[in-house]
Amino acid sequence: MSDTLENLSRKIHGAKDLESVVRTMKVLAASSIGQYEKALRSLDDYFLAVELGLCVYFRQFEKNGAREAEKGEKNAAATPDKASVKIDAVVIGSDQGLVGQYNEALACFAAAELAKFGVPRNIWAVGERIRYCLENIGIKTAGVFDVPWSAAAITPLVSRVILEYDARQAYDGETPLYIFYNRPIRGSAYEPSGAKLLPLDENWRFKLINMPWPTKKIPEVIRPGPDALLALVREYIFVLLFRCCAESLACENACRLAAMQRAEKNIGELLEDLNLSFHRLRQSSIDEELFDVISGFEAHGGNR
Repeated sequence: MSDTLENLSRKIHGAKDLESVVRTMKVLAASSIGQYEKALRSLDDYFLAVELGLCVYFRQFEKNGAREAEKGEKNAAATPDKASVKIDAVVIGSDQGLVGQYNEALACFAAAELAKFGVPRNIWAVGERIRYCLENIGIKTAGVFDVPWSAAAITPLVSRVILEYDARQAYDGETPLYIFYNRPIRGSAYEPSGAKLLPLDENWRFKLINMPWPTKKIPEVIRPGPDALLALVREYIFVLLFRCCAESLACENACRLAAMQRAEKNIGELLEDLNLSFHRLRQSSIDEELFDVISGFEAHGGNR
């Protein structure tokens, strides 16, 4: 009986230790979600400023842009088939566990979308686990980047991705760039998502031209030229990549938080069962000892 009580006591202590670990991981996941959401909110104003800058730049060349668009419509029939186009892509996954089918679902989605858009050429994986999932379904990766561990670490990752892409373009020629990641939809739920980052087409250009200006003052570019446009476009791509990374990391931590909440609930139920069993066995042991004492007392009194 004492061995069973000792075993139950060890199980209870182990469950309590595990519960403290789960609570710590919950706090870390919740704080991580907060910093990524804060980064996304702070990014909105900057992204709007970049879009307005591009809007001002393109409005000064609206007539030339309209002529180029007409030429593009006439030559649309000469564009190659999507199935023969080589494309580059960035797939943002997770390098930590307790996220369920986070990487597997994203890898399958990315493979299906890549088959629609064209022939994969350079595929960069953000995280070793997503690289393993991609290679398991037959997609070779050109490189692997470390998953950012904080909002401050997203900027170096985005810079490395842009530099790697530019270097490949100079070597292999210009190709479209896509990004695939898990996007949060509601609560802890998520869905795989994809977007085309480059090249920026005429539809994107005229969408910016038609943006409403927030004030009545007429905007003007002080130093119009290729350098100004290149700087604005680089910031635009940087913000898009940063936003996708932040959303992916927020989604990952939301999944982990939901997993920790389920684990905490299961541990609580387990502790309740273990405590009931422990107290039941302890009471049974006490009752047996009392019966032995009473039996001994009665036997001793009977002999007297």
